[in-house]
Amino acid sequence: MFSQLREEIASVLQRDPAARSKLEVLTCYPGVHALALHRLAHRLWKADLRWLARLVSQFARWTTGIEIHPGAKIGRRVFIDHGMGVVVGETAEVGDDCTIYQGVTLGGTSLYRGVKRHPTLEAGVIVGAGAKVLGGFTVGAEAKIGSNAVVLKPVPAGATAVGNPAHILDKSAARVEKPDFSAYGVTRDLDDPIAKALHAMLDHVADQDRRITLLARRLKEAGLCSDPEADCQKPLDRDYLDRIVD
Repeated sequence: MFSQLREEIASVLQRDPAARSKLEVLTCYPGVHALALHRLAHRLWKADLRWLARLVSQFARWTTGIEIHPGAKIGRRVFIDHGMGVVVGETAEVGDDCTIYQGVTLGGTSLYRGVKRHPTLEAGVIVGAGAKVLGGFTVGAEAKIGSNAVVLKPVPAGATAVGNPAHILDKSAARVEKPDFSAYGVTRDLDDPIAKALHAMLDHVADQDRRITLLARRLKEAGLCSDPEADCQKPLDRDYLDRIVD
């Protein structure tokens, strides 16, 4: 128990630049307190002391603002940063070295008891502030969930999911090797696929606009077009459209 606590304190010092000492982490970090109380509640839950386990988890919720069901399975070196409003459901599983920020919900979408209703986070997953991961699926190792994302289906290992409903930024970029730590699930290559698709469409429209203008000019030169409105087409303002898409 104490070795696990030492590991968690060390992981906080590694991942939070605001942490300055072990004493500060031990006394002032609600995520550390919530996990310590959860370990007690989880042992009581496995010992079939369900009411007492729920009482301990409720006390943790009152004192830390973090609600972890005593049935949830939490790995080692998990860091719950800030933590206020975090909710972890009964059948949720959080792997080693995961990072969870404030306002995160690991929730269930099924009302049936005895089934896997809540998500599984494999090792090293980062879940940004306000994100909702809902359902009994798996988020792969080292994946990142962007802030305020609503994840309703599995996320591949190493991928980044953003948006509501969440979508994968670039499936081809998913990788299993350990990346640099990304606070709040923010990555260096945060290109939204929807914005990329819109830019591709704008490129195509601009090219078509150029071709139509060239065709109209050639027809006019050949004497096949005498329509005065042929030269009055308003050109596509590509720069303006690029700005509003970004």
